[in-house]
Parts: sequence; C-alpha cells; structure tokens
Amino acid sequence: MGNDTPSRASRHNGNNAPQKNPKKMKKKTKNSAGSIILKCLIGFFIVGCIALLSGMGLFWFYAKDAPKIEDSKLDASVSSVIYASNNDIIADLGSENRKKISAQDVPQLLEDAVVSVEDRRFYKHIGVDPIRIVGSALSNITKGGLQGGSTLTQQLIKLSYFSTNKSDQTLKRKAQEAWLALQLEQEKSKQEILTYYINKVYMANGLYGMETAADTYYGKDLKDLDLAQTALLAGMPQAPNAYDPYQHPEAAKERRDTVLYTMKENNKITENEYQAAVKKPIKDGLKNLEKSSENLQLVDNYVKEVIEEVKNATGKDVYTDGLEIHTNLDLNAQKRLYEIVNTNKYVNYPDEKLQVATTMVDVNTGKVLAQIGARNVPDNVVFGNNQAVSTARDFGSTVKPITDYGPAFENLNYSTAKRIDDAPYKYEGTNISVNNWDKQYMGNISLRTALYESRNVPAVKLFNDAGKENITKFLNGLGIQYKDLVQSNAISSNTAQDGTKYGVSSLKMAAAYAAFANGGTYYKPQYVNKIVYQDGSSDEFKPEGKKAMSAGTAYMITDILKDVITQGTGTNAMIDGLIQAGKTGTSNYSDEDLEKIGITDGISPDVTFVGYNRQYAISVWTGYEKHLTPITPDSNMIASDVYRELMQYVAQNGENNDWKIPDDLIQVGNELYWRDKYEQALQSQSSSYQAPTTPSSSSSLEQQPETSTSSSVEESTASSAPVESSSSAPTPEPSTPPVESSSTAESNSRPAESNSASAGENNN
Repeated sequence: MGNDTPSRASRHNGNNAPQKNPKKMKKKTKNSAGSIILKCLIGFFIVGCIALLSGMGLFWFYAKDAPKIEDSKLDASVSSVIYASNNDIIADLGSENRKKISAQDVPQLLEDAVVSVEDRRFYKHIGVDPIRIVGSALSNITKGGLQGGSTLTQQLIKLSYFSTNKSDQTLKRKAQEAWLALQLEQEKSKQEILTYYINKVYMANGLYGMETAADTYYGKDLKDLDLAQTALLAGMPQAPNAYDPYQHPEAAKERRDTVLYTMKENNKITENEYQAAVKKPIKDGLKNLEKSSENLQLVDNYVKEVIEEVKNATGKDVYTDGLEIHTNLDLNAQKRLYEIVNTNKYVNYPDEKLQVATTMVDVNTGKVLAQIGARNVPDNVVFGNNQAVSTARDFGSTVKPITDYGPAFENLNYSTAKRIDDAPYKYEGTNISVNNWDKQYMGNISLRTALYESRNVPAVKLFNDAGKENITKFLNGLGIQYKDLVQSNAISSNTAQDGTKYGVSSLKMAAAYAAFANGGTYYKPQYVNKIVYQDGSSDEFKPEGKKAMSAGTAYMITDILKDVITQGTGTNAMIDGLIQAGKTGTSNYSDEDLEKIGITDGISPDVTFVGYNRQYAISVWTGYEKHLTPITPDSNMIASDVYRELMQYVAQNGENNDWKIPDDLIQVGNELYWRDKYEQALQSQSSSYQAPTTPSSSSSLEQQPETSTSSSVEESTASSAPVESSSSAPTPEPSTPPVESSSTAESNSRPAESNSASAGENNN
C-alpha cells in the first residue's frame, strides 16, 4: 500500500481530515465578537440618529406654530378679565394692583435672592439649561432638589404665553416654551428678562409684581426691604397662595428660609447674615392687609363663584393664567338687585344687619343671571361670605313642593283634588307631634289647599306616602342631596350640615323651581358661558338639561303655586297682571332657643320666598348672621318684597305667557287629574252603572273606590270628575276645594327629629 492510502484506523478516526489551527480559531472568534459589537454600535448609532432626527423634527413641528415674541406680551398683565353677558367688563383681576420697577432699579439683594432660588445658572445658559434639566431630574428622584427644570427665561415665557397649570404642560407646549426662551435670550439682555419676571409674577391677594407686593405688604419700595423680607418675596412666585404670609405664615417662613439657604450656598450672603435673617419672625414688618374693593361690590359674590367654577371646570387659575371669562350675568338685573338689597328705595328693612341672599336663574338654561349673598358688605371686604350658595340656613316650607308634593304626584299619581286629613298627627315611629304654623287644623282638605295654605301635617303625611327612596331620587334629579333624609325634611331643609353639598341654598332652590317652570327639566346652575385662553383657544359651556320629572308633575305644582300667590300665603309677592307661581317659607326655633331669646310669638330665624314665571326663577333667603337674632312679625315679608321688586323689574319687558296644560293631565273644575287614570275611572264607572228602576231625567256616575294610603283620604268631584276616595260612598267636591275650618287642636310640644337640628313647624 502506498503512503497516500489511509489506514483503517486513521479512516476510522478521521485523521485524514484537515487539522484546525488553534491560533486561527481564536482569531476568528475575536473577529466574530468584534463584528457583533460593531454591528450593535452601528445599530445603536442609527437608532440614536433616527431618534435624534425624529426628536428634532417633532421639536420643529411644534415650534413652528409658537407665538411670536412681543414686548406687549412680556410686559402685559396676566390677570383675567371677566365680562357680563353684554360684554361689559365687570372685573379685571389684578390689573389695577400693579407697580413696576425698571431694570436699573432692581436691588442687587433681590436679584441674588431670585437667581439663587429659581435659576442658579441664569447667567450661564442660553434660555434652556440641559445641565439644570438633568440635575432637576436627579433631584426629583432623590427628593432632595430645591429647583425645577425650567429656567427663569422659560418661566417668563410660560407666564406670558401659556397656562401655568401642570395639566397643560404638554410636549407641544414644552417645545414651544423652549423655542421661545431661546429666541428671547437672543433679543433681550439677562437684566431685562429678570426685570420682566419680577414685574409679572403673581404675589397672592390679587397682587402682581414684587414691587407691588413690597408696597402692599411692607409699605416700602423693594430697595428698602431687609434681607428676610426680600427673601420672602423672592420665594413666593412658586406657590403664591400657599406662601401667603397672612394666611399661611408657617409655610411662608419655611419657603423664606429655603431662599436664604440657597443664597448662602450661592455665596451671596454670609453665615452670620443667614442666621440673623432666619431668626426673624415671618410677620416682622408686615402691614395689616387692606383690600381695595376694586369696584367689585356690585358683583362681588357673583365673581367669587365664577372664579370657583372656572377652577373646577378647567383647573385654571384666574390670577395667573390670563383668561377672558364671559359670564351669564345680566348686568342690569344685578344692578337692580344690588339696589333692592342695599338701599331702602324698594324695600323697607328693619335695620342694617338683616341679611339677604338672592339668586335669579334663566329657567330654560340654568344660567345664573344675578346673585347677591350678603347685604351691607364693608368696602374693604372682597370675595366675602356668599350666603346664596351656603346650605347652612333653613328654607322652611319652600321645600314642600320638591320634597313632598312633587314626589307624590310623580310616583303615586295623586291628583290635586286628592283629600288629606289635616288633623293631629305624629311623626311615624315617634311620639313627636307635627304642628301647623298656626297650631290649628283644617280637617279634610285637598292637596291643592294643603299646599297653598302651607299645612305641615299633610306635607309630612305625603312624605311618608312617597317614601324616602322616591323622594331621594326626585331631589337628586333637582341637584339636591341630603346626607340623612328625615321626616322633618318634609317641612324643613335643615340638615345640621355646613358647606354647600347637603341641603338647599338660594342657588339650589332657584334651579330646582326652574324645573317646575320649564316643564320638568333640571339645568345645573351655570355662571360661566365661555373662556378664552392666552393661546386663543376657547371653551364654551352650553347648558345640558336632564329630565327631572314629568311635564304633568311640573304643571300640577305650578298650578297650585299660582294659587299661593293669588289666594294663599304668598299674596305679598303678587304683581298686577303677571302670571307667576311661588312659595313662602319660614323656619322655627327650638324650645331651647326660644328660652334663650325670651320671645315666643311669631319669630323665625329664616324667612324665604321662591317664585318664578316662564322666564325667570328667583330664590330669596332672609335672616340674621347670628341664628338667635330673630326675624319679627313686622319683617317676615322682606323675602317676598325682595322677590317682588326684582321679578317686577326683569319681567317688565318679557313675555307674560301662562303655562299650557300637558297632554298627560286633564282639568275638571280647577283640579288636575292624570288623564289615563281619569279615563280608566270613567270607563270603570260607566261599566258598573245600573239603570234605575224608576225613570230619571238625570244620571250620575257612581264613584269607584281607590285604595288609599294610611295618611290620606281621596274623594270625588260632583258633576263629571271621577272620584278619589277612601270611602265607597260618593262625596261631592265642588270645583274649588273648600277651606274647612277644623277644631283647634293645639299642642305645646314643638316637634323635631332627633337627628335634625330643627323641625321647622312654624313654616308657612
């Protein structure tokens, strides 16, 4: 065999295969790993380039639509302007409270304080500071940072062009903000930018600019402030209301000391200066804050609610976001209401201390057209207490239509002719008697009579007939809530709750009664019509109604409340020729309160009136700030006086149309029945009619008994009306329900729910 022939062993072992060089293999492995790394680096580079280019493209896409730099924007007030419905300006918040300082007059101490706490690298960056952004991010992670990511230049841009609300800090806004900051640094000097900032920032209490704040808070110019005072002002713009030294002295001191610390760390003050300044009381040198009315007295309460509504609806701050706010205020109506409430030209008030809260709404939109929440407010009080939105006081019997009669008509299909016994009665499950306002009883009367005569016993009986579940649903549909609905709420709105959520107020009652006026639709009260933002965008707030009750229920209530004004407890509100409806209300004192007061006859803590026509609903509360100061009998018509004077004014040029009976009702005499129920009763009576054995020239409809509740009795009308009764014997009822005088069963006990502050049995 030749040498080229492999042996069997070698063939078996594969020794004839080429042998790999270990050095070459190692080199190849290194080359392969290097290739992978290189490819990864190239990939990352490409991705990075794409991301960078995409980011730059997106930045330029957003930046191209940025507004232009204008001196007028940088220098202009960022306060908000509020307009009435006729576009008259009613408030320019902050524009009148501004004192400016020139660049050359900015004190070095203030400059050092502002730059130290807001933008330490202010003199080094070009408008945007990448180092600051990274540092801020790391600081936020460790929760130890003192500064945000925006430079002073960016903050000025934000104040001048954009909203300061965090929810509005979109990527687009951030890009435009950065772009404008870069431009501004090219056009203005650092000193000019700093001066714009010092003059523009909001400083709490309606003040703009640090020079304004120095004058108002200390009675000095900026240059005359000491180190501690300067540091306080320099630190306020970050959260002006939170750092208000008058309202939040502890937070203000903490912020001031932070500013002082940053100044020390930035080598602008010494350790000794720092220690001396932080030891000073925060109120050192502060003047008593005297607020100017700014001619807002006429619309003070209204504007206060506008500010709150804007905040709740948009999250915007009217003091810093430069808004144009168009309201629903009828300025002429507001002026007349102000005169009615604050002069004796239209109403004779017993003294200067009696308070009045009034709200007027458009019944077809819910727009709040006029509102006053206090009387004889001192000139230096701005945005004071607005009793018109507070539920702390009792609206008495004005709640009966919404708490008792409305739910009964809506859920139980009661008619206005339904009979009910106004007789001695106790709250269910108690030994507490329900008293009428006159401590008398009228006996068997119709629901119509019971409501327009404002009887308490029938109201409580209806409350129990309708049931809490139905009543709660009905009230909620009218924007009214009770934390704990109790039987005494049948005749009283008292909830023993403070605030605006539970119970009723002038505002809530006007809106609730408006649903009766428009046929059953509830519109949430609305102060603001439109908001225009600094960037030109806008939001409109259109009324959205929700069906709260049937048209039949609304008409029944309205038809009875018309009688309240023409022949019931509300005749003082009558206006010649005007078709209107309304209800009186009077609350009562507990026995303990009467003992403290020392007077027992005819006094009340609250007297109210709520009324409406086809266009307007007006709700009036009267009472004294101190609950134990009573309204005496000679002043218990003030509420209806105020209502009458305002309604007469606003209705003089409007349409005076009556309400039309809806299809689901039928009128017999002056009483109203549900059509389907009425027709069923007629058919039932006709089918059961038996011809008399002796011919007769006339025939009659036999009454069909209807299941009655434990609290009421229904009876028939004579002629053609089917009868509602608890007895099988027909009881004729004339077209006008009789006012039956009852035996005067009086009780000395004053009923009250154990979990209610007042039962309100003096209501009428």
